[in-house]
Amino acid sequence: MRRVKKILNDPTKVVAEALEGIVLASDGIATLMPERTIVLRAEKRTGKPALLIGGGSGHEPMFSGYVGPGLADGAVCGQVFAAPSPDLVLDATKAVDGGKGVLFVYGNYAGDVMNFDMGAELAADEGIETRTVRVRDDVAAAPPERLDDRRGIAGDVFVIKIAGAAAEAVDTLDELHRIAAKAEANTRSIGVAVSAGSIPETGIPTFEIGDDEIEIGMGAHGEPGTRRQKLAPADEVVDEMMNQLLADMPLATGDEVGLLINNLGSSTAMELLVANRRVRARLAAIGVTVHETEIGPFITSQEMAGFSITLIRLDDELKRFLDAPARSFAYSRG
Repeated sequence: MRRVKKILNDPTKVVAEALEGIVLASDGIATLMPERTIVLRAEKRTGKPALLIGGGSGHEPMFSGYVGPGLADGAVCGQVFAAPSPDLVLDATKAVDGGKGVLFVYGNYAGDVMNFDMGAELAADEGIETRTVRVRDDVAAAPPERLDDRRGIAGDVFVIKIAGAAAEAVDTLDELHRIAAKAEANTRSIGVAVSAGSIPETGIPTFEIGDDEIEIGMGAHGEPGTRRQKLAPADEVVDEMMNQLLADMPLATGDEVGLLINNLGSSTAMELLVANRRVRARLAAIGVTVHETEIGPFITSQEMAGFSITLIRLDDELKRFLDAPARSFAYSRG
């Protein structure tokens, strides 16, 4: 199997060095907690519920790039494709708590669930109240009746954006949890991959796929999708993805959505724009309006080639928080 070439220093130190780079690129918005893989807002908020996000590294700019005004108060980062440890979750929780409790938002993966839950128990022992929203947007991972088995992929972006804006506006942890949970419940995604990413320490691709093959529904770490098939024209691939999305998330004429087309790592802007053209045609055909379009690398998997499509169904409340100002390394608005 071919090795993947990367320009790095010591692969065992890549997470720490990448986080240092993100903090420096934030131009004063974020800071790095000493001797911890935890990114924090430079100016701590008090008297409001806090938002803590996190998960494995290797998906940059997720999660560390979404710390700043109108977004997360902190991000706790594990090693590449590995959950952050419970003690790191506790350290981050204590660092962001402003006296009104902390909301955890992260993708629904077994390691993250276990370690964040343990971190929440440790925080409770120290008198810090927490709530959790696990993003479960990947429609290819499990059918609707097994919602808790679904993975979190690029839907994290919309949930974090809305939760971050809400954290600036509301006064209670319960209200922040309600809004973030509503955003998560109205978000659906599906991905397609044409080539693998890799883990920096090994340089070995995380899966094998033929040069003439694609996999629809593949997860952000290379988890199996719903179907592997021969490479087809973009419109056919997008139609297959949209058929699964719309079957899981019935939309009606007059509905408004946010649309995110996410680059999994090494696809070109041209490919994403061609996909966007077809997605918009499919939505227009059923009378659905796109309120906001986001296209780019929001949650990646190293050099994996492919993209995902995310839709969030909006109401007036969700739209207001989605449109609110935000600023971070990876996402700015207003």
